[in-house]
Amino acid sequence: MKMNKDDISPRMFAPCGMNCKVCYKHCYSKKSCNGCMANNGNTPKHCRACKIKDCVKTHRLTYCFECMEFPCKLIKNIDKSYIARYHVSLIENSNKVKVTGLQKFMMEDKEKYTCSYCGGVISLHDKECSECHEKTSK
Repeated sequence: MKMNKDDISPRMFAPCGMNCKVCYKHCYSKKSCNGCMANNGNTPKHCRACKIKDCVKTHRLTYCFECMEFPCKLIKNIDKSYIARYHVSLIENSNKVKVTGLQKFMMEDKEKYTCSYCGGVISLHDKECSECHEKTSK
């Protein structure tokens, strides 16, 4: 799955601050996933059962950073986990989108997570390319 212009779609930015395009579930799935907010059976099970996604829907928001309570306990917990496990802050991602815009954030992520060897997608979770399976330190 090579990166292309569709990979910077706003639909691939999750309410919590995760870029779904660089999720290992998305990278290695043969099913077409349209991001965690899509209402189709191709979305991974953990995305369909996400409390953060349900909260955003309940509050009639698109992204958590639009909420007066941001960052709430749910976001702080997942952020703590992502920082410890993947060295990425979803709160920082959300704040960056809030300040610079989603399009710029997604373009920067596209550059950051495109494999320099083959152009595949580097998974944020395991740092492995979706195509050539090269490991990277990104």
